[in-house]
Amino acid sequence: MARTRKPSARKPSGWNKPKGEGGSSNARDLKQRVKTARGRKISSTNWLARQLNDPYVGLAKKEGYRCRSAFKLLEIDDKYRFLKPGGAVVDLGAAPGGWSQIAAIRTRAAEGYGRVVGLDLHEVEAIAGVTLFKKDFFDADAPDVLIEALGGVLADVVLSDMAAHATGHKQTDHIKIIDLAETALDFAMTILKPGGTFLCKVLRGGAEHDLLATLKQNFKTTKHIKPQASRADSAELFVLATGFKGKKPTKTE
Repeated sequence: MARTRKPSARKPSGWNKPKGEGGSSNARDLKQRVKTARGRKISSTNWLARQLNDPYVGLAKKEGYRCRSAFKLLEIDDKYRFLKPGGAVVDLGAAPGGWSQIAAIRTRAAEGYGRVVGLDLHEVEAIAGVTLFKKDFFDADAPDVLIEALGGVLADVVLSDMAAHATGHKQTDHIKIIDLAETALDFAMTILKPGGTFLCKVLRGGAEHDLLATLKQNFKTTKHIKPQASRADSAELFVLATGFKGKKPTKTE
């Protein structure tokens, strides 16, 4: 039986500039061409070709990660160091599990030091050190479920790599993902402890003013980040907010 490689949180060889991401003059020679199969749409063929020629897809398989996006979190955390041993982390929209893998390794959750809880509408295959829920984070009881899974403590970090299904219309897609990010932020502020960190995917565009205003009001620092592992032709960005100021009490509290 073939053995599955246990992932690590180290930078893999070729990390800085893997072939196909501007790191090799021979990258063009290495590209694989995909034949258009009968019944397959051109868009599906183009997606498959991009996957086959994406160096991070290959690196993810080599290093034992669920998906290429694991490298985005690795790169961001290597620079800003918010995933710490013993930390409590919530991963919103966890499927297929790449970010939860990195969080579990860096918090040492599998060793009993940290805690990582992942939540997604879809089933996620078990990950060592991670408690997973097939659940909608819009559900009213979701914060209580997650805090209970964290052992009754608030989270040090809330992660969200969620993205709405693309329509192909840039403005519509931007509005959808910003709405998702704002909802994730509202959710995060119910379960983050003071000093906590929020990392969330957004897209370039002009409809994120309210999101940034809320972040600046509730966190000490806010940064936009474009990881090297993000595709060059993607409008994807990540917003990193650190130093959560704490949940504001309501009049009834």
